[in-house]
Amino acid sequence: MADNTLIAEPRTERGSRPAGRLRRSGKVPAIVYGMGGESDAIAVLEHDLQHILTSETGSNSLITLRMESGEQLALARQIHRHPVKGTIVHVDFIRISADVAVSAEITMNLEGDPEGVKRGGHLEQMIFQISIEAKPGDLPPSMSYDVSAMEIGDQIHISDITPPPGVTITNDPEELVAQLAAPRVAEVEEGAAAEGEAAEGEAAAEGGAPAGESSSES
Repeated sequence: MADNTLIAEPRTERGSRPAGRLRRSGKVPAIVYGMGGESDAIAVLEHDLQHILTSETGSNSLITLRMESGEQLALARQIHRHPVKGTIVHVDFIRISADVAVSAEITMNLEGDPEGVKRGGHLEQMIFQISIEAKPGDLPPSMSYDVSAMEIGDQIHISDITPPPGVTITNDPEELVAQLAAPRVAEVEEGAAAEGEAAEGEAAAEGGAPAGESSSES
């Protein structure tokens, strides 16, 4: 995973007005905390931070904060954006150590064209993000599962996914990730047939013979 460096300037003023001035100058107010240390108020360039967060590794990118006290390895968490402009208005950085596992959320991708889809089935994905634990250098940007061999009725659970070396999936192993459902047209036809049989049974129960049949009594 790439190492990205941000110049972290100390923030001596707090409050909305100083924060607004920072944003107008192209900087993002931020805070650094964790690993038993005190919280540090800093500011980083928004352009550089956006570049990191829009990379392949996104919010799981390892970031080296170059601070007055020295360099600190961190991850960006609690990223607050402007609701309209989409610009970053504040971010929390959590201190990390290269040899200590951290928790993260990554994207779950399904790859391939399932055999069951070619026969009219419908692939339904239930989980798009999975929870993992790994050392910072082992954090993958995403995980994938090949669904090419899936047939109608097949399911994928968390337990079916093999993570990369050094990565542990923390979701419930029985959690359903995806399934290949039966063709929807067939489902509708089966439902209509069942309704017809039910209506015919109700008519017979009321004492009348089904349409097209006659009574044998004289």
